[in-house]
Amino acid sequence: MYAVLETGSKQYRVAAGDTLEVERLDVEAGQAVTFDKVLLVNNDGKVAVGTPTVALASVVADVVSHIRGPKLIAFKMKRRKGYHRKVGHRQELTVVKIKEIKA
Repeated sequence: MYAVLETGSKQYRVAAGDTLEVERLDVEAGQAVTFDKVLLVNNDGKVAVGTPTVALASVVADVVSHIRGPKLIAFKMKRRKGYHRKVGHRQELTVVKIKEIKA
């Protein structure tokens, strides 16, 4: 059984026991979080596709920790003009472990 859920304007394919990194959630580490935006549920070949979400479907997960992603460098330059700009960015992430899919 797996589901496709949406959080942080991104979509993830999850199954029970999966660990994934999502955009930072405002939930303490060790607490449970419920994702209600479930777009698709596959239960042993029986597929339910939402319009846009599947009614009465949710995914329950535990928040493992809050981390920061790798540093990404944005570099801009205009040749022969003496202009260059270097900016670093680290995304705030939350690590969640999927407990169950309720369909």
